[in-house]
Amino acid sequence: MRPDVATLSRTALAAALFTSLAAGPGPAAASAQSGATMDVVEPFKVGTFEIDGEPRVALVLRDALVVDIGEANRALERNPAYPAVPAPADMLDLIGRYEYGVRPRLYEIVNHLVANGMIDGSARAGFIHELGDVRTLPPIMYPGKIMNAAVNFYSHVNETGTEEERAEARRQRRENRGVPYLFLKPSRGAVIGNNDEVVIPWGRDRTDWEVELGAVIGRAAKYVSATEAQDYVFGYTVTLDISDRGGRPPGGNPLTSDWFVGKGHDTFAPMGPWIVPKEFYGDPMENLRQTLSVGGEQMQEARAGDMIHTLWELIEYGSSIITLFPGDVINNGTSGGVGMGTAVRGEQRFLQPGDLIEASIDGIGTLTIPVVGEDEPAGGTGARLPPVRTYRRR
Repeated sequence: MRPDVATLSRTALAAALFTSLAAGPGPAAASAQSGATMDVVEPFKVGTFEIDGEPRVALVLRDALVVDIGEANRALERNPAYPAVPAPADMLDLIGRYEYGVRPRLYEIVNHLVANGMIDGSARAGFIHELGDVRTLPPIMYPGKIMNAAVNFYSHVNETGTEEERAEARRQRRENRGVPYLFLKPSRGAVIGNNDEVVIPWGRDRTDWEVELGAVIGRAAKYVSATEAQDYVFGYTVTLDISDRGGRPPGGNPLTSDWFVGKGHDTFAPMGPWIVPKEFYGDPMENLRQTLSVGGEQMQEARAGDMIHTLWELIEYGSSIITLFPGDVINNGTSGGVGMGTAVRGEQRFLQPGDLIEASIDGIGTLTIPVVGEDEPAGGTGARLPPVRTYRRR
C-alpha cells in the first residue's frame, strides 16, 4: 500500500525536527531564544560608574538615574518567576553577552522597576542612584582597540588652506574617495571618562579637539560587508580624538609624520558619558548630529551627510585588516572647526589649561572634559619628546 500525503508530511516533519534537535541551536536560534523580540517600557543607556568605591556596570534611565545591574539582577531573581542569569561583570562582558541572554534580562529589570513603581519617590529601590551622586567612569574599561578615521568629513579637508584651495581639495576628494584611512588610538592610559581631565603634555602647546561618534562593536567581525555592518554594532557613544599638532622634532629618523605623537598621549581619548544600545538610537547615517564647544563657544557642528565614507564602510575596511571584537570602538572622524583650521574662525586656536570642552551627539549625550596643564617633569637623558617651542615657531 502506498502511504498517503498526510503520512509523508508527518514523517518529513518528524525527521526535520529530530535533525534540528540533534544539531542544537545555532547563533541565530540562540538569539531568538534569548528574547530578542521582547519589548522594554523605557529606553536605557549603559555605562560604568563608581558605586561604593568600585566600578559597576549600570543602566542609565532618563539620563538621570543609575541602576546597578548586579544588585538589580539579584533583587529580580528573588522572584521565582525569573530564572538565574549571571549579571555582566563589566562592560566588555555585557557587550559580549548582550545577544546571548543579557539583553532580555536588562529589559526585564527595567520593566519590573517601572511596573512596580520602584523608580520614583519613596519607593525607589536602594540600588538606583542619582547620576550626580556617583562618579561616571569610562563606559568601557578598556576597549581592546580603538580605530579612528582620518579626514573623513569633507568640511575637514584642507582646513588650513584658502577658500579656493579648500574648495578644490574637496572637489577632488569627492571625485576620488578611495578607501578609508584608519589609525589606531591607544586605549588604556588614553581613555578617560566624563568630567575627567585632559592633560596637555608639558611643552606641547598645539593641543587640538575633535568630536567623533564612537561605534561600539558587538560581535566578532571579519570581512564584513558595509551592507551588513550595522548588524555587528552594539551601540554608540561620544568620543574625543584629542590631538597634538606639534609634530616630531627634526633630525635623526627621516620620517616626518608621527601618529603616535599626534594621537597617543595620556588622556587623549575621552569617551562617554555612556553607550546607547543601537535599538534606542537608530541609524547614525540618518540621525547623526555632533557638536563641540570650548569655553561655551561652539567650534564644530556636523551631520552624517558631510562624511566621506559611511560608518558602515569604515567597518568593512577595518574588518578587512583585523578582526573586530566586542567592545572595540571605531570612531567616524571629525568635521571642520578643529583648532588648527582657519576655515571657521579665520585663525588657529589650541586648547589651554582652564578650558572646558563639551562634546555632544544628539540622542546620546554630552561629554564634558576640563583641560589642565602638566608640570615640567624632572630628570631625563634627552630622549624625551621635547617642547614644541624648541623646534617650531608659531
